[in-house]
Amino acid sequence: MDTVWMLISTILVFLMIPGLAIFYAGLVRHKNVLNTMMMSFISIGVVGISWALIGFSLAFGGDNPWIGDLRFALLANVGFDASHANIPDLLFFFFQGTFAIVTTALISGAVIERMRFPSFILFALLWSVLIYSPVAHWVWGGGWLAKLGAFDFAGGTVVHINAGVAALVLALALGRRRDYGSPMIAPHSVPLTLLGAGLLWIGWFGFNGGSALGADNSAVLALVNTFLAPAATMVIWTLLDLTRSRRVTSIGIATAIIVGCVAITPASGFVSPLSAMLIGAIATFPSYFMLLWRAGSGIDDSLDVFASHGIAGITGSLLTGIFAQELWNGKANGLVFGNPDQFLTQLIAVGAVVGFSFIGTLIIAKVVDLFNPLRSNAEPELQGLDIAAHGEQAYIVEPS
Repeated sequence: MDTVWMLISTILVFLMIPGLAIFYAGLVRHKNVLNTMMMSFISIGVVGISWALIGFSLAFGGDNPWIGDLRFALLANVGFDASHANIPDLLFFFFQGTFAIVTTALISGAVIERMRFPSFILFALLWSVLIYSPVAHWVWGGGWLAKLGAFDFAGGTVVHINAGVAALVLALALGRRRDYGSPMIAPHSVPLTLLGAGLLWIGWFGFNGGSALGADNSAVLALVNTFLAPAATMVIWTLLDLTRSRRVTSIGIATAIIVGCVAITPASGFVSPLSAMLIGAIATFPSYFMLLWRAGSGIDDSLDVFASHGIAGITGSLLTGIFAQELWNGKANGLVFGNPDQFLTQLIAVGAVVGFSFIGTLIIAKVVDLFNPLRSNAEPELQGLDIAAHGEQAYIVEPS
């Protein structure tokens, strides 16, 4: 039954990749739809192969506190044995690989409509190996944060803080779109974005529930919490929208779903359902107001990856250290239940991942730019990268 559940969970997480492509595509202009979706899809190929060749081994090989060894390189010693959980190693490799792909694809939302496609491919390759794999080892592969006792059930630090910080760095390195601030920059299809958000939420049940690595009570808890936290976020987001403008936007609801899912990700197997609702509700505020601040700041994080994933990931990871409850997780309590040390551990984990991702991503961006400029030229950027990078159009308008 553990293997069956993990097969289902792996497929659900894989579904998140086209779900993310659809979510992002709805938020961009029609002239960049294909380019935006292609960044998610190419991540499957580039990150998937690098994960098999070396990334998985660096994340889960050995017990070095900083980085894994090469015992699983080229998928050596990865077969039907159950070394990491009560499932075949090959399935564990695939499940974890979908996380690496999704994390890298998330970053693309900050750089759409202006980053060269070949440069993104090179960046995705280097970032997934040099940033994602070491952080995964720190937290899930027996590294120093795991030994310290940091809680991250399904990727608050490894996935969302990591990707959110990297997205912000890359957005700053690229600079603003040439027509940034124009009223013409608007989502071309809000229904696509809502559909993508729905698919992501469905996939998240495998993302969080599968991180139990078996069909047990921990998986049940993670599933229930993944339902309740985003629901609470949507309610608070709606109230904030009504208070500010007396309107509830579809994009706001879609964003609330993502923020709630992100915030509960690190806590999903560690907190009670009531605490999950509190986490979803509390996490609304920093992300909501970061979105408002970013819009007036001049920082062109195109689809607000940092606010939705970075800030929500930080919030959720810290709240895990507050609301974790031994009664539900069988491991340790958080601050509210008498263990302030867990909150301090979470704070260290958050700080370490923010610092490593920020510096490492900046270095990788500079290296990629040396070999192939990160930024598209003015003409193709204004024309739209669908035609310039792919020679295709998402929508062909017939002349009247």
